[in-house]
Amino acid sequence: MRSSEMQATRSKRQARSFSATFAIVCAAIFFCCSAIDGITVTALARGGIVSRDAIDHAVPDIEIAKKIFANAGSVQRIERLGTNPPVYAAIGSAGSVGLIASTWEIAGSVGYSGRPIDILVGISPQAKITGAVLVKHNEPILTLGISTADIERYVQGFAGYDLNKNAVDAFANSRNLPPIMAGATVSTGVIRDAILRTARTVATGHRLVAGTGASIDRVTFEDRSWAALKDEGALANGSLSFKQAAEKFGPLANPLPATDKTFLDAWVALIDPPTIGQNLLGQQAFTKAVGSLEAGQAAILIASSGLHSHRGTNYLRTGVFDRIEVIQGSSTIKLKKDGYLRIDGLALLDAPKFKEISVFRIAPQTKFDPAKPFRVEITAERERPTGETAAVHLAIPYELPQNYIHADATPPELADEQPLWVSAWERKPWTIAFVVIMIACVGASFFVQEFFVRRPKLWLYGRYGFLLVTFLGLGILAKGQLSVVQVTAFLHSLVNGFHWETFLIEPVVFILWAFVALGLLFWGRGAYCGWLCPFGALQELLNEGAKKLGVKQIEVPFEIQERLWAVKYTLFVVILGLSFYSMEKALVLAEVEPFKTAIMMTFWRDWPFVAFALALLLAGLFIERFYCRYLCPLGAALAIPAKLKLFDWLHRRPQCGRECRFCETQCTVGAIDTLGRINPNECVLCLRCQVIMNDTERCVILQRRAARRPSTARSNNSSPPPATAKT
Repeated sequence: MRSSEMQATRSKRQARSFSATFAIVCAAIFFCCSAIDGITVTALARGGIVSRDAIDHAVPDIEIAKKIFANAGSVQRIERLGTNPPVYAAIGSAGSVGLIASTWEIAGSVGYSGRPIDILVGISPQAKITGAVLVKHNEPILTLGISTADIERYVQGFAGYDLNKNAVDAFANSRNLPPIMAGATVSTGVIRDAILRTARTVATGHRLVAGTGASIDRVTFEDRSWAALKDEGALANGSLSFKQAAEKFGPLANPLPATDKTFLDAWVALIDPPTIGQNLLGQQAFTKAVGSLEAGQAAILIASSGLHSHRGTNYLRTGVFDRIEVIQGSSTIKLKKDGYLRIDGLALLDAPKFKEISVFRIAPQTKFDPAKPFRVEITAERERPTGETAAVHLAIPYELPQNYIHADATPPELADEQPLWVSAWERKPWTIAFVVIMIACVGASFFVQEFFVRRPKLWLYGRYGFLLVTFLGLGILAKGQLSVVQVTAFLHSLVNGFHWETFLIEPVVFILWAFVALGLLFWGRGAYCGWLCPFGALQELLNEGAKKLGVKQIEVPFEIQERLWAVKYTLFVVILGLSFYSMEKALVLAEVEPFKTAIMMTFWRDWPFVAFALALLLAGLFIERFYCRYLCPLGAALAIPAKLKLFDWLHRRPQCGRECRFCETQCTVGAIDTLGRINPNECVLCLRCQVIMNDTERCVILQRRAARRPSTARSNNSSPPPATAKT
């Protein structure tokens, strides 16, 4: 009875101690979030940065022109030019000072948050970037804890770059960046890509720089009717009647009717010149179709009517339009889904009604020259009675009229500038190899789990050695810390338009997320949280050190812990929901994650962020993985899809929880309930319980089995009693 009372008293003390610790941390969270919000509002107000969700592109004024152009003192007005690409001209007393372009309008720049990044870029008549101003963004690293001076220093660092050069690689070495900007590899990479791509597109389109297709008139606009465009050769046509198609197909399993009705009637136009494209599509659709074209890209319109579809449906599965080919010289170009734009109707009143209208962007890697003749071939296939496939090709030759081509010869082509994500992967071969090896080690340890857990010393040294490598190598050096911000960014990208390029910019993060996606099906969330999370590794290492120094641990009663798990799930749901209302406010709340402070920036931040991170680590000295257990919204986000996991790799015995509860007391995150069951939503797959189950010195069940073996052996080996003599 006394023992029970002492146990109850001890549990109450531990509960009170835990409540006090948790209250202190919650107060720290409230204080730091208030301070963060204040810092954010002050920084944004001081810098004049607008961080609101918007679709409209930024419009420059005289004040912005002064920041962009060194000689802006002579600027008298800003004039909008409805050209391709659309720009603003800064006009002074002596004429044009330069052009100003919006990255959102031209390049469609989208940040890691899944929202627009809009930067106004200045280009001089000599094809040099004169400056840039960041106007709109919702980037996590740029929203909090960064000064306006740091942002201005970064974007102004592009001033003076000559767009006539083959490749512009601003800030390829992050050592030239402010410390806080150097950690924003994805955001700064997107900014760099947006500025350079927009500037090169403007310089090429306005013939300030030599480049592929620079001889095409991409600036002049004149009103034209459908009939006028057709008469001057800006539109090309090809058609087949049912009768003609039947003759070309030959015998078919399902013959076509021999009538003069339209089987396929198709029109082709190169829409890069505004006089062609803007007249056909209208200003809004034309800007959407060609405003984000890179240097060297071209856009072709195909409109058709009749029974046969020029698009088909296979592209939805394969990503390639198998019915269309663009042929120029010896090159055959396949059109792809990621360069396709559906058009509902043409803007010209005298244009025919079409069943399908498509715009296809041709990638610069194809070396397509819009100034040279080409042909579009549309293929139709039908089945013969023998089961073979019969095909008919409708070829539509096209040549851009000379009045859309400048008289000067086409200048020599510049070398293609690599996509940003490609150069990012090429710059980090050793880092990528290191991350892949770590992932392979984690996966292998689970596949040979039985061998691993039956050797306690191997597990002990292997685990803590691996956690040390995770913290130092994967975290501090490789910056491989995942975040709930990336989860919300991914979900927003699915809604606003998914772009692989944005997520490929940071190879380490991309590879880790690929492993997490696969690991969720195999093992649940624990494969990452328990082995590859740098902050989780730091907590566990510090807690182990605290135990060695005699720091008394607080045991949280399961009843309290079970209710506190709801905190992190609530945080995740609130962050995600808030992001759809205001990404800026969601990013402020996402600072409940100390990852950016402790790992990405190694505590190089303002003191409220550092104090908050240290408070969590301090709590973790008394309650192992305190943050992981109760506050981590990333862990909550991973636990939800982890319900789909296919395998259960962790073993339990019928006696667990009934005759022995030792594993429950040793679980680092309290994932084992009072009945001995493992909660997969909370388990970090440290394998500690599996080691205990196979350790004869610690597992009560194995000890009982070992204790029974000698008596059984004696019973089996004893000789029969001697026979008694019969009387």
